[in-house]
Amino acid sequence: MNTRTRNTTLDRMMSLNRALDQAFNAALTTDTRVWVPAIDVVEKQDAYLLYAELPGVDASAVDISFEQNVLTLKGTKPSSIETAKDGEVRVYAAERITGSFERSVRLPEFVDSDKIQAEFINGLLKITVPKARAAQLRKIEIKTQGTSSAEVASTN
Repeated sequence: MNTRTRNTTLDRMMSLNRALDQAFNAALTTDTRVWVPAIDVVEKQDAYLLYAELPGVDASAVDISFEQNVLTLKGTKPSSIETAKDGEVRVYAAERITGSFERSVRLPEFVDSDKIQAEFINGLLKITVPKARAAQLRKIEIKTQGTSSAEVASTN
């Protein structure tokens, strides 16, 4: 019959818990995790609107760039779990995603890149990309023989 003392079993469990904690802490302290924020892209008559959910991200940690009709968001979402330097932090659940993120959206041609605006309110980033004048819908007047353009406009 093989018997183990209670202390030996507890010591092994604690060693296993320590090993698991170190593995989780190592995963939390590296910036190799990548997450993809949810976005919505909406087309209006005069602009494209992009909404990105970035909860827990500071606006200063977000970089927005526009090149060759590709709008790119980059940034980092820090972990709220502070790991101790001596590794004595036990994490029971770490479900929220942290780390670097990047999202790119190719927009149709004819946007006015000089007038792109962004605002960040309560974790929601809203980017407005105005359409260039050439891309905006405009009504074309039809002229008929025997009527002037003023008469056509007044009959509408």
